[in-house]
Amino acid sequence: MVTGQAVQLDSRSAWQRMRHWAFAHAVDDFYQGLVPASIPFFVLERDYSYVAASGLALAATLGSSLPQPILGVIADRWRMLWLAPAGLAVAGIGAGLAGLAPSYPLVWLLLLLSGIGIAAFHPAAGRDARRAAGDSATAMSLFAAGGSVGFFLAPAVATPALVSLGVGATALFIPPAVLMGFVLWRFQQRQSRNPVAAKHSGGRDRWVPFLVLTAVAVVRSVISGGIATFLALYWINHLGASQALGGAALTVFFVGGVAGTLTGGRLADRLGVLRTIQIGSVAAIPALVALRATPDPWLGLLAAAAVGVAMNIPFAVLVKLGQDYLPNRPGTAAGVTLGLAVSAGGAFVPILGILADHSGPQAVLTALCFVPLAAVALGLLLADPSAE
Repeated sequence: MVTGQAVQLDSRSAWQRMRHWAFAHAVDDFYQGLVPASIPFFVLERDYSYVAASGLALAATLGSSLPQPILGVIADRWRMLWLAPAGLAVAGIGAGLAGLAPSYPLVWLLLLLSGIGIAAFHPAAGRDARRAAGDSATAMSLFAAGGSVGFFLAPAVATPALVSLGVGATALFIPPAVLMGFVLWRFQQRQSRNPVAAKHSGGRDRWVPFLVLTAVAVVRSVISGGIATFLALYWINHLGASQALGGAALTVFFVGGVAGTLTGGRLADRLGVLRTIQIGSVAAIPALVALRATPDPWLGLLAAAAVGVAMNIPFAVLVKLGQDYLPNRPGTAAGVTLGLAVSAGGAFVPILGILADHSGPQAVLTALCFVPLAAVALGLLLADPSAE
C-alpha cells in the first residue's frame, strides 16, 4: 500500500529528477491536444455540426474524467507500475484510429477510449512525479509543463498533416504513444529496483479546501476547453483566416500555456501558492477580453498567447496544492487536479457548441470573458496549506 506523500531526498537538479515524467506527460497530453486540433477537420470534411463537434470533445472528456476518482484511489493503494505506461499507449491508439473510423458513433467511442487511457495515466504519474519533485513547485511545474508542451505540439505537428492528408492522418501519431509507453514502463521497472530514499510526510487530509480548489480547476478547465475547441473555428469562420492560421492560433495559445505553467511554478516558490493562483485568475480577464476584441487574426495571435499564459499560471500550483491538502492521497489529488477537474470543464463544451450553432464561435469567446470571475471569487476562499 502507498500512503503518505513522498518528499525526495535527492541532490539532482529539478530537470534531472523530472525529465522522464515531463516527456511522458508531453506525449500523453499530445493526444488530448490532438482532439481539438482534429475537430475542425471533422467539421469541414464530414459536415459535422458544431454540436456534433462538441460531442467529440465530450467523448474524450467523459473518458478522461469519470474514471479518475477510482483510478486515484487505486494509485494510492497499489503501485501498479504498468498503469501509467499502458494508459499512455491506449490514449494514442484511440485518438489515432478515430480519424480512420467511418462513422460518427465509432469516432465517438474511439475518442472515449483515448480519454480512458489518459485517465489511467494521470493519477499514477502525478503520484510518482510529486515524489520526485519533493516540495518544489518549480519541479512540479516541469511535469505540468510537459503536458502543456504536448497540447501545443498537437496542433503544430498535426495541422500540416491534417491539411495535406485529411482527418485520417491522425493514424500517423499512434507510434509515439506505443514507444513512449514502453520507455516509461522500462523506467518504472528500473526505479522499482533502485528506489531513491524518500521521507513520507503524513498529515491530515483537508477535504473542504480541496473541494474549493477542485472548483477553481474546473472553472479554469471550462475556459481552456472552450478556447481549445473553438479558437481555430473562430479564426477561420469569424476572422476569415486560413485553416493553417487557425491551427497556428491554437498552437500559440498552447505555447503561452507552457510559459504560464513554468512561470507559475517559479512565482509559487517566491510568492506562495495562493497568491499565484489569484494572480492567474485575475490576469485571465483582460487577456480574454483582448482576444475577443481583436479585429485582425495576426494581431490576435498575441492575445491568444496572453490567454495561454494567464490561464496556465495556476496549473502546476493547483496540482501541488491539491496534494498538500491531501498528503495521504497524492494519487487521488493528482487524478482530480490533473484529470477529473481539467476534463470536467469539457462537459460544458456542448453547451458552448449550442451557443456557437446559434450565434457563431465569437459568441463563445464573449461568454468566456465572464467565466474567470468565478475563479477569482473561489480563489479568495482557498486555505493556506501550511495552516492546520
